[in-house]
Amino acid sequence: MTRRLIVCGLLVLAGVTACGSKPSDNGTQTLPTSTPTTASSTPAANSGAAVPAVKRCDSTALKGQVDPTDAGAGNRYGKFVVTNSSTAPCTLNGYSGFQLENAAGAAIPTKLERKADPGPKALTLAPGTKASANLHWGVVPSGNEPVEGPCQPEPAKAIAIPPDETVPLTMPWTFGPVCSGGRIEISAFYAS
Repeated sequence: MTRRLIVCGLLVLAGVTACGSKPSDNGTQTLPTSTPTTASSTPAANSGAAVPAVKRCDSTALKGQVDPTDAGAGNRYGKFVVTNSSTAPCTLNGYSGFQLENAAGAAIPTKLERKADPGPKALTLAPGTKASANLHWGVVPSGNEPVEGPCQPEPAKAIAIPPDETVPLTMPWTFGPVCSGGRIEISAFYAS
């Protein structure tokens, strides 16, 4: 009797609930059933069809612009805004590259510094929706920059590369020279 109780106890721990009952004639045991729960009741989830992956936002899917937001005491603030101009959703996560250029396409000194507020967060942009990255730069000469005239060459455009991509977006830059050697602070993208 003690042996049977130990065996039944072990079977209970193993998940068998029919201890002491006689197996059916065909040698199989019927276990209790329950209705399975599913995480999704969409036809694709139940049919086994693969859900298409959302691709990263690249320069073919995005349109960019720089919008001013505030100015004061030699500081300038703006937003680098991208819009999903494609017909499909795309994902964006992280920081953009950013380079100032003159009208001929020659690089102008740009020192991009990443700021952690806000930090990287995965975003899915539906067609027509936007994401922004905060920008901050100075217009007061520093170090050995000239105090009369522009502190740096005048940019005509900004070239920005979306996160994890290699082909840039080009947009006009109408905010004058960027002092401190072209220092621009940039945040990660966030929904806007």
